[in-house]
Amino acid sequence: MIAIVRIRGRVDVKPEIRRTLEMLHLNRKFWATLVPLTDSYRGMLHKVKDYSTYGEIDGPTLSALLRERGELKIGGSLSDEWLSSNTDFSSIEELAEALLSNRVYLHKLGWIKPYFRLHPPKGGFKRTTKRAWNDGGELGYRGKEINTLIRRMI
Repeated sequence: MIAIVRIRGRVDVKPEIRRTLEMLHLNRKFWATLVPLTDSYRGMLHKVKDYSTYGEIDGPTLSALLRERGELKIGGSLSDEWLSSNTDFSSIEELAEALLSNRVYLHKLGWIKPYFRLHPPKGGFKRTTKRAWNDGGELGYRGKEINTLIRRMI
C-alpha cells in the first residue's frame, strides 16, 4: 500500500496533472490518500511526482492516521466503536491490516472519506519543496521515509 501526500498547492497546475490529482482525491495541499501499487496507479504517481511525495506506509503509521484523521462520510471521525457496530471490522488496527494486505481498498469503502486532511509538518519541511527527494528536496518517491513525514503531519 502506497501513501501519497500532496505537497504543492493549486496555482498554475496543468489541467492534465490537476485531473490526475483529482482522481487520486488530492484536491488540496497537505491531503493524503492510500492506493495499491498497480500499473495504473504507478503511471498516475509518475505524472504527479512534481506535486506530491509518496512511499510505502507501515502498520503503526496507518493505524495512527486512521485513528486521528479518518473521517466518515456521514460526518464525524472514525472510531473503534463505530467500526464494530457498523462494519465487519472490530477495530481500527484490523482495518489497517486489511488495507495493508490489499483485502479492501480505501476508495472502495463507501463509509469513509478517501482522503486524510493533514496539518503542515511539525518543524517544517527539512528540504526544499521544489526538488525531488533524490536531489535534496521533498517531492517524489521517498520509500519508508513517508512514515516519519506522516507522523509529523498527523
